[in-house]
Amino acid sequence: MTTGSTSTEQPLSLAEAPMRQARNSAAFWTATGRSRGHEVIRRRGFVAVDGDERAGLRILIQEPDLDPGELAEVSELVRGAAGAANVEDPFSSTDLSHLGLRNWQMPIMLRLPGPVGEPALDVIRVRRSEDLQTAERVVIEGFELDGFEPYRPGELFPTALIEQPGVDVFIATVDSVAAGACVSVLADGVGSHYWVSTSSAFRSRGVGRAVMLGALAHLADLPATLTASKLGRPLYESLGYTVATPSTWWASS
Repeated sequence: MTTGSTSTEQPLSLAEAPMRQARNSAAFWTATGRSRGHEVIRRRGFVAVDGDERAGLRILIQEPDLDPGELAEVSELVRGAAGAANVEDPFSSTDLSHLGLRNWQMPIMLRLPGPVGEPALDVIRVRRSEDLQTAERVVIEGFELDGFEPYRPGELFPTALIEQPGVDVFIATVDSVAAGACVSVLADGVGSHYWVSTSSAFRSRGVGRAVMLGALAHLADLPATLTASKLGRPLYESLGYTVATPSTWWASS
């Protein structure tokens, strides 16, 4: 994919990071929903991907000020979800406590354009369906996605996913064995990363760093955002990411 250059543009500010992460997450989950054949619902204030019992419902809040109608629709979607419901609010401004969901916060982080080091392990950009299934297995294990067990090839990452504009999947290997994986998404001149995971057999061996460096290589000239787990934050800080603001997540399970 073409990255372009931001040399003549104003740097992305930390204050802009939540909105850019919101838009990128919507782009990623829209691509995921389309590749799975699931319904994608677009409103001013949110995007929803309504999946089946195993995939569940994913809602991406897009504005900090949902109107009453949008909030009512979000609530209706959550109550009617076939599987688990997950709502991502980068602005931490939408209260869904009336739905009985658990909630937690993770930081949105921003990396400004800059050099990217070479990974210490081999990292490949996935082109073949068999490699995509390998990445899929690593992510299911790494994130303990029990809802996708027993494993069905192509359910989490359908082949059509890597045919979606701006979406790439990467695998890091140790001695030719897949050890880590992640997804990168380029949308509106900003990159982001999802499903950054390491197989349990290869933890604490620099796999996460390697797969991130490999995935960042084609985004070096662009700003990049992501939402970090507590365990992932130190790695991302070491790669040049800075915390912008907390994002609030809501889930039914």
